[in-house]
Amino acid sequence: MRHFRFGLAAVAAATIALTGCSTGGGDGDSVEIEMQTNFGATDPSLKVLQKITDAYQDENPGVKIDLVPSTDTYEADIKVRLSSNDKPDIWATHGWSLLRYSEFLEPLDGQPWAEHFNEALAPAMKNDEGQFFALPIETDVAGIVYNRTVLEEAGIDPASLTDWTAFEAALKTLKDAGIVPVSSSGKDSWFAGNITDFIGSGDFSEESYEGFKDGEFDEQGYTRILEHIASWQKQGWFNPDYSSATTDDLGRALAEGTTAFVFVQNYLVATALGFNPDADLGYMPIPSENGEPFLVGGEGRAYGVAKDSPDKEQALDYLAYLAEPENLSELAGSIGGIPGLTNAESDLGVLTESYETFVAPGELPLKPYFDRVYLPNGIWDTMVTTTDGVITGQMTPEEAVSQMKSAYDSLR
Repeated sequence: MRHFRFGLAAVAAATIALTGCSTGGGDGDSVEIEMQTNFGATDPSLKVLQKITDAYQDENPGVKIDLVPSTDTYEADIKVRLSSNDKPDIWATHGWSLLRYSEFLEPLDGQPWAEHFNEALAPAMKNDEGQFFALPIETDVAGIVYNRTVLEEAGIDPASLTDWTAFEAALKTLKDAGIVPVSSSGKDSWFAGNITDFIGSGDFSEESYEGFKDGEFDEQGYTRILEHIASWQKQGWFNPDYSSATTDDLGRALAEGTTAFVFVQNYLVATALGFNPDADLGYMPIPSENGEPFLVGGEGRAYGVAKDSPDKEQALDYLAYLAEPENLSELAGSIGGIPGLTNAESDLGVLTESYETFVAPGELPLKPYFDRVYLPNGIWDTMVTTTDGVITGQMTPEEAVSQMKSAYDSLR
C-alpha cells in the first residue's frame, strides 16, 4: 500500500428518482433521513445495509432511514440535486468526497470513530488540514475480476499476464475453448468506461500524466489504449449480448463460468456468488504496455453528511452506527473490500487468495483512478460513450479520441 496515490422530462425524471423524504426533525416527533446509497436495487450489499439500518431504527424509535437505490445516472443526478440546493441528508460520494463534494459535506475528522481512519486513504480523502468528509466503508482495491476455475482449465496463470501481449494471447485461448474472454455491459454503461479508466490509470508515462494535469491530452497514448479494445471487438472477444447485458447478467456469467474476465470493482463478486455460491472467483492486476502490472483504487464506498441537513446530528449518529466495528466489518465484507477503518475486519471470503497474492505483499503499485486525478470533472460520460462506441464498432479509436480531447479541452 505504500504506492497508494491517488429534453426537461428526462431531467425531471432523474430528479424525482433521487428525491428523498428528508422532513426535518425540529419538532422532536420523528426524523426521516434520506440516504442515497449508490447500491443497485438488486445489489446484495444493499440488503446488508438494510439489515444494519433496520437494527438502528429498532434502537431509535421515531427515526426512519430511507435507503434509496441507485439509478444508472447517479453522478449526474447528484449534480442536479446539489445545484438546486436539494441535497440528500447522506449520500455516497463515489470517489469524490474531497475533490468534488467537500464544500457540501460536514467534516468528519472530529467524530468519535475518526481515530480509526485508515491512513492509506489519506491521499484520496484528506485535505491539507487533515479533514475528511465521508465515512470510508471500504478501501477500494480493484483489478480485473476473473473466474479462477475457467482460467485453470485453460492453463492460464493470471499472475503471468503482465503485459497486453500475454493478456491478449490468453483471450484467444479462451475464445478457442468456447469461453467468452471479456464481458462488459452497454446497458449498465459504466462497465465500458471502467475498461478505459482502469487501463489508463497505469498505462501512460509519468510525463503524460503530468501533461494531463497541465492541459495536454496525450492523444497517441489514449489511441493506443482504445486500439487494444478495438482489437478485442474485431476478434469477437467481447460478450455477444454486450448491448443488452446488465450487471446481473455479468455476475451470472462469471458465476457459471461462461466468461473469464470483467473490468470491474470487487462488488460484482457478491452478485456472482448469489447465482453460484461455489464459484471460485478472484481479481488480478491490470497489465500494462511495459509489462509492469498494477492495481487501481482509492476511496471506495463512502458516505458523507450534508453540512446543512436539518437532521445533521441524527445523520451523524446513524453514520457512527455504521462505523461500529461489527457493522462496518459486515458491510465491507459484503462489498468484498478491506475496511476503511482500522478497528474493523472483513472476511474477504473467496477473494482472500487474490488479496494475499497481489495486495498484502505491497509489491504492486496501487494507482488512483485515471479520471479522478488526471481528467476534468464531467468527462466521465464522454469516456463511457466513446469506449462504448469502440466496443460496438460504431467508432474508430481515432474518432473516440477526438471526442475525448474535445470534451477535455472544453471542460478544462
